[in-house]
Amino acid sequence: MNKDFDVCIIGAGVIGLAIAARLSRRYSIVVVEQHARPGTETSARNSEVIHAGLYYPPGTLKESLCLRGKQLLYDYCQQRHIDHRPIGKLIVSPVKDHPRLQHLETTAARLAVPLQRLSQREISTMQPGIKAAEALLSPTTGIINSEQLMLALQGEAESNQAIISLHTRFERAVRANDLWQLELHTTDGPFRIHSQYLINAAGLSATDIYNYCQPDDTTRVDLYPARGHYFSYQGGHPFRQLVYPLPEPGLAGLGIHATLDLGGRLRFGPDVEYLTNQQLQQADRYQVSPARKQAFTEAIRQYWPGLDASRLMPDYAGIRPKISPPAGPAADFDIRRDPQPGLFHLLGIESPGLTSSLAIAEYLEQELAG
Repeated sequence: MNKDFDVCIIGAGVIGLAIAARLSRRYSIVVVEQHARPGTETSARNSEVIHAGLYYPPGTLKESLCLRGKQLLYDYCQQRHIDHRPIGKLIVSPVKDHPRLQHLETTAARLAVPLQRLSQREISTMQPGIKAAEALLSPTTGIINSEQLMLALQGEAESNQAIISLHTRFERAVRANDLWQLELHTTDGPFRIHSQYLINAAGLSATDIYNYCQPDDTTRVDLYPARGHYFSYQGGHPFRQLVYPLPEPGLAGLGIHATLDLGGRLRFGPDVEYLTNQQLQQADRYQVSPARKQAFTEAIRQYWPGLDASRLMPDYAGIRPKISPPAGPAADFDIRRDPQPGLFHLLGIESPGLTSSLAIAEYLEQELAG
C-alpha cells in the first residue's frame, strides 16, 4: 500500500486552511471539503473580529492560542496585504466599578494586554451617543476581511503543492499498514486515498467524525450547535470602534455587540440560540427571522439609546460548534491526539477560532513533530 499524502485534513474552513498552509511547508497535503467553496460554514459567518484575548480562563488553549494567534494574524495580514484594521473595542458597563470590569483589568495585567478604563465623559468624547457609566478600551482588538484571509491561506498552501479537493465528502477511515485509508465521495463518485496523518478540522461535523472513530460510546463528545443572528444597520451611524456589553456569565456569548466591517458598515450580533440536530440539518438554518428584531432593539438600546429601529435589518446567521451544554460554562478548545496513531481531532473550535487560526496551525505542527 503506497502513501498518497503525508497529511489529509478534513475541512477547508479557516482552521483547515491555516493548518494546510503551515504544514505544506514540510509535508504533502490534501484538504477535503464537502462544499463547493472553502469556508462557507462557520468561517464565513462570524463577526470578523481579531480578539485581544481577555475573556478566557487562565491556562486554557483559548487564552494562549488567542494571544499567540493575534500576534501571528496581524503579522500575516501585513505580509500578505490582507485588509484589516486595529480599530479598538469599548467594553461598556451600565454602572461604575462593576466587578467584571475589574476582572478584565486583572486579566489584562496578567497577560500584558493593553487596556484602559474610561470615564463617562471620556466615552462621550471617544464614541458619541454611547450610554455607559464606565468602559474599558481594548486598543489591540481589530477587524479583518476573513474571505481575503482564507484566500491567502489557500493560495499559500496551493503554492506549496497542497491540493484543496472541493465537493469531496468524507465517508470513513480505517488504519491499515501504518497508514490511514480514507473513503471519500465526490460528484464523480467514490475514491480512496492513503495518508500518514489525518487531521479532523471539520467544524460542525468534527464531533460526528470523532465519534465515528471511537471504539465505543464511553468517549463520545456531543455537539450543541448554537446559532447566532446578525442585524445590519442601514445608513449613517456614530460608531468608530467596536462596542461590546459586559461578557455574559459562563461565556455562552459576548452579548449583542456592535461591529464594523472594513467599509464602515455597522452590524449587531450575535445572540445565542441552541439548535437541535434536526434543526442543524434544515435548509433554512442560516435564515434570520425578523421576529428577533425586538430583542435586538432592546439589547442595543442598553448602550445606544439613539438607535433608529426602523433601520435595523435582518442580515445573516452563523452556527458555532459548541461542545458544552447550554447550562454549563463554555468549553475550551479540544485539540486531541487520538489513541490511534497519526489521528488528531479539533473539537469545539468556536470563537476565538478565527483569531487563533494561525496559532492552532502552529500547535498542530508541533504535535506532528512530537
